[in-house]
Amino acid sequence: MNATDSTEHTRRDFLYVATATAGAVGAAGAIWPFIDQMRPDASTRALASIQVDVSAVEPGMSLTVKWRGQPVFIRNRTDEEIEAARQVPLEDLKDPIARNDNLPADAPATDIDRSAGEGKENWLVMIGICTHLGCVPLGQQGDFGGWFCPCHGSHYDTAGRVRKGPAPENMAVPAFEFISDTVVQIG
Repeated sequence: MNATDSTEHTRRDFLYVATATAGAVGAAGAIWPFIDQMRPDASTRALASIQVDVSAVEPGMSLTVKWRGQPVFIRNRTDEEIEAARQVPLEDLKDPIARNDNLPADAPATDIDRSAGEGKENWLVMIGICTHLGCVPLGQQGDFGGWFCPCHGSHYDTAGRVRKGPAPENMAVPAFEFISDTVVQIG
């Protein structure tokens, strides 16, 4: 081993590490404003969830609210509508999947899995967009008493399940919960 093969750290090594560290911190500081501006602003974050008072929605009535720029149908179904939806065999459905964000992705499209659940099966909360081309269906119309999209002829039943027409999927059920007996929080 000769004198030039030293394993000691020199002042030059320290300066290299210090300069690299300062450069990395400076680069991160310069890039941060560009990264930070990509976050959604406060008005967008405020729309991430909404609370809707449904106390005035009588059985057989619907309410349409806007959430994240999309219409959401909230329907207080009658006993007859619930019974009609329960009587439909799953094998008669075009889309046998519930499409309910509150349930596992493979949950079947039974009436209870499309509604607000046990004890609140009269409530239906769905994103009001036809799954064919994104039109907004008309309520309480069509061959199955649910929704009808006049643009291309898709028919949905009283549980929002596609039954006829070109729509490939049931209308989506967003994540929601009843935070009281009369207030539903969507999102």
